[in-house]
Amino acid sequence: MSANIRKIVTFVEETHTEMGRPVSPPTRRAAAVAVIANPFAGRYVEDLSALVAMGEELGGLLAQKAVEALGIAGADAQSYGKAALVGENGELEHAAALLHPKMGTPVRQVLGKGAALIPSSKRRGGPGAELDIPLGHKDAAYVRSHFDGMQVRINDAPRADEIVVAVAVTDSGRPLPRVGGLQAADIKGDDGLR
Repeated sequence: MSANIRKIVTFVEETHTEMGRPVSPPTRRAAAVAVIANPFAGRYVEDLSALVAMGEELGGLLAQKAVEALGIAGADAQSYGKAALVGENGELEHAAALLHPKMGTPVRQVLGKGAALIPSSKRRGGPGAELDIPLGHKDAAYVRSHFDGMQVRINDAPRADEIVVAVAVTDSGRPLPRVGGLQAADIKGDDGLR
């Protein structure tokens, strides 16, 4: 079963100054967000494999759109994250099925790597509800400068029988990071941690 997509929305955020200090180059993050029909809305279904397959399908599509929005090659992305927001006739497990690890393979293919776990969040809400997409360095989870998040919302989604699914990528860490830890330039990227 393919995802029934009502719309795709792309967000790009650039930070040029922080606390009056210039951020050069600006930090940039992008999220590509799909609003899809929830095929299991309003009923309990034991086998959620159709949603797992949809997540796999959406992973590559949304990652590609996010990278294109930043105007970079996939390999130049530094951080990533994923999230899903289920409408009121769905359940949190529907979001979990979409964000299943199978979604990660096509995301990593677009980005050329991705040794680290893709951070994710899931929640329930109605039209205009905010969705927080956690972010972490794609190759080394211990890079503190890349512990971040991006917030998105779509004014008319999710409707009761819909799910909002998002993939976010960045070309940098937070603006002006200074809390220490492993530096991006020092990662090995072999185990997903360092």
